[in-house]
Amino acid sequence: MKNHTVLIVDDVEMNRLMLEEMLSPQYEIEMACNGKEALEILQKKHDEIYIVLLDLLMPEYDGIYLLQNIHSQPWYKNTAIIIVSIENSRASERMCFEYGVSDFIHKPYDSALITKRVENIYQLIEYQRNLKLKIEEQTKALVDQNRQLAAYAERLRHSRENVVSLLGTVVESRDAESGEHISRVREYTRILCRYIQRFYPEYSLDDQSIERTVVASSLHDIGKIAIPDSILLKSGKLTNAEYRLMQEHTILGADIINRSKDTFDEDFRSIAADICMFHHERYDGKGYPLSLKGDQIPIHAQIVGLADVYDALIHRRVYKQAYSSIEAIAMICNGESGVFNPKLLDCLLKSQHELQDSTR
Repeated sequence: MKNHTVLIVDDVEMNRLMLEEMLSPQYEIEMACNGKEALEILQKKHDEIYIVLLDLLMPEYDGIYLLQNIHSQPWYKNTAIIIVSIENSRASERMCFEYGVSDFIHKPYDSALITKRVENIYQLIEYQRNLKLKIEEQTKALVDQNRQLAAYAERLRHSRENVVSLLGTVVESRDAESGEHISRVREYTRILCRYIQRFYPEYSLDDQSIERTVVASSLHDIGKIAIPDSILLKSGKLTNAEYRLMQEHTILGADIINRSKDTFDEDFRSIAADICMFHHERYDGKGYPLSLKGDQIPIHAQIVGLADVYDALIHRRVYKQAYSSIEAIAMICNGESGVFNPKLLDCLLKSQHELQDSTR
């Protein structure tokens, strides 16, 4: 404890010397004869001074002067003030404790009492300072760990997007119509998600789930890689049997995603699998593969399903010409491409200018 300092503030030299004799075996001692001198010492050595023994009644710059000048200092909370004074009024004690003093000892005092109280308060301060240091060290360690985890998460995100992009490229290589369709559906999905987030908070779309939905939208037709070329690339109308087989791309896609446990995290895999499986379901239960109805259909799949239909309408396919954005939105709202969630249709109408701009 010898490297920790006690400041004794008393205008009577004998009192200072008596306190010094009691405490010097355990502590370094600084002394001041009034509040002004004590303030100057504290301003220079507050990091070293653990405890101040302060007399209140001094003819010049008394103890209250010192308390008034240091209680707002940032270092004050790390310094314990023990009042050692003949002053014994309740008002004085109350005022001192309002300034945050740690103890109040009345003169005349017992030397053993002074020594023990200083020791107890010193141990408390030492514990608090060590605890603060440990908290600071642990906080720094946690900040460093969080920074490392964030960097790792970012690398995983890039890795996931690279895998998604690669899988999307595989689909594009098999289906001539899927090329730019995938990137456009991503953008429409992003726009629609933002409007759902803004106007329909009951769907609990936060920024993270939106980003996962947007990335996962690239995989909505991944199941087509398992569809035979004779069906996937057929220029004419599909037979009923061929159409049923084409519909299986939803189930096949979800199976591909669900078997990629080591590639995607669980939250992303769940969203991506739902999108693959259910983006052809319709709100009235007349979609496929399970004929889900209403909000039985996951909202992520509803959004991507709408984006998929919108893009299909405004671009030429082998079996049809392209419609304008206005015509496509009118057709969707009229139920000509299946029935969609009225809330999604509201967002489709609200976002139509952004959707149009994104296609230019």
